[in-house]
Amino acid sequence: MSNEQKFDRFSVESVYAELLARAPENKIEPRMEPMFRAMEILGEPNKSFPIIHITGTNGKTSTARMIESLLRAHDLRTGRYSSPHLVSVTERIAIDGEPVDDETFVRIWDEIRPYLQIVDDELIAAGENRLTYFEAVTILGFAIFADTPVDVAIIEVGLGGITDATNVGDAQVSVFTPISLDHTDLLGDTTELIAHEKAGILKPGGFLISSAQPADAAQVLLEKARELEVPFRFEGVEFGVENRIVAVGGQQLDLQGLAGRYPGILLPLHGEHQAQNAAVALAAVEAFIGGGETELNHELVLEGFGAATSPGRLEVIRTAPTVLLDAGHNPDGIRASAAAVKEAFGFSKLVLVVGILAEKDAEAMLHQLREEYIDLVEDICITQSNSPRAIPAGELATMALDAGFNEDDLFVTERLDDALEWAVGRAEASEDFGGGVLVTGSITLVGETRMLLGGK
Repeated sequence: MSNEQKFDRFSVESVYAELLARAPENKIEPRMEPMFRAMEILGEPNKSFPIIHITGTNGKTSTARMIESLLRAHDLRTGRYSSPHLVSVTERIAIDGEPVDDETFVRIWDEIRPYLQIVDDELIAAGENRLTYFEAVTILGFAIFADTPVDVAIIEVGLGGITDATNVGDAQVSVFTPISLDHTDLLGDTTELIAHEKAGILKPGGFLISSAQPADAAQVLLEKARELEVPFRFEGVEFGVENRIVAVGGQQLDLQGLAGRYPGILLPLHGEHQAQNAAVALAAVEAFIGGGETELNHELVLEGFGAATSPGRLEVIRTAPTVLLDAGHNPDGIRASAAAVKEAFGFSKLVLVVGILAEKDAEAMLHQLREEYIDLVEDICITQSNSPRAIPAGELATMALDAGFNEDDLFVTERLDDALEWAVGRAEASEDFGGGVLVTGSITLVGETRMLLGGK
C-alpha cells in the first residue's frame, strides 16, 4: 500500500478514535514497565534528544510554552508535549511551536501501531490492562520527536511524576511549577506527599529548577536533589521577578536569572502568576543552555518572551464585550486568574460561565469563584462541556447554590451555545459598557468555547 493510500485510509480523526477506545485520560495506571517496553521495541526514542521535563500543579503548560519560545529564539528545533488539548489531539505534540502536521501524526501512528499491539498483547497475557490513552499518545509523541528530529523536547507531565508515562525520559533539566492540592485521591492529601510523587522526574545528572513552593514541598525537592547530587535553584532564592508593571496586552518584567539580569521584558500574558512562570522558564533555559553559568543574549530573551502565547489561559477570544477564557481547574488556579483579571481588565461587571469535570473538586472551586468575584459578578451561567466526564449542569447548579451563589443570579443550561449567548447578552446590558464574560472551570469547556467563537 502506498503512503498516499494509507493517508486516504487513516486520518487524525480515525487515529483519535483508536486512542479514545483505550482507557480514558482520567484512568491512570501507576506503572512504568509498559512504557519502557514500548521504548525498547521502538529503538529507544526516549534517548534520542535532550529533555526539559515539567511537573507541578498549576502553570505547567504556560511555562512549557515560554521555555519553548525562548529555545526557538535561540535557533533550537523544539518538540513540546503537553496535555490536555483544547481542540485537536495534535496540539499535544508540537514541533517548533505548532501542532504536528496531520500527515506526520498519522504516519508515525501507523508505523508504531504494530509495536503497541505487541505491548498490548503482553499486558493482556499478564492479566493487566493494555496501554491507556495517555500512555499511547505519550509513546506517539516520543516517536514523532525522534523522527523529526528535534534538538530538545519540552515534556509536560500528565499527572504526578514518578509513575507518569512521560517519565521514560531522563531530563537534563527538571522543572517544578507551584505544587498545591489537586488529584489528592491519586497523589496524596498534603503538598509534601504530592511533592514526593512529583520529585520522581528528577534524575542523576539533571538540574532542578523550582517555583517558590510550600515549605514541606520545597524540603522534599531539596532532599531529592541532594540525594541525587544535582544542582538546585529555587524562585525567590537564586532567581525571580524583580519588578513587574501592567502593560498594554500583558506586562513588563525585570527578571533576575541564574546567570544574569534581564530588564524590560515584555510578556504578552496577564497576571503575577505568569510573571513567576516566566522567571521559572528563563531559569530553566539558562540551566539547559549554559548550566546556569552563562548569561543569555538579552535580545533573544526579549524575542522569546515577546512571542510567547498560552491559549486558554486568560485568553481574550473576542471583544465588545470582552470574552475571556481561562482553564482554571482547581482553587489555586482560580485564585491566580482572579487576581490577574482584576489587575489587567477594568470590568465593572463580570458574567461567569462555569462548567467543571467530575474528577475535580467542584465544591472548592465554586467556593473560590464566589470568594474571588463576589463584588464583580452578578450573573453566573452553569453549563457543561460535551465531555462524558462533565458534571451535569443541573447537578453543578445545586453545588453552586450550596457554595453561596444566589439562585436569582443563576442561569442553567446544558447547551454551551445558549450559555454563551446569555452571558454575552448580560455583559452587553452593562450600563457603562464595562461588562465582560469569563468562561472557566475546565479545559474541555474552554476548548469548546474557542471552537464556537472562532479561536485559532
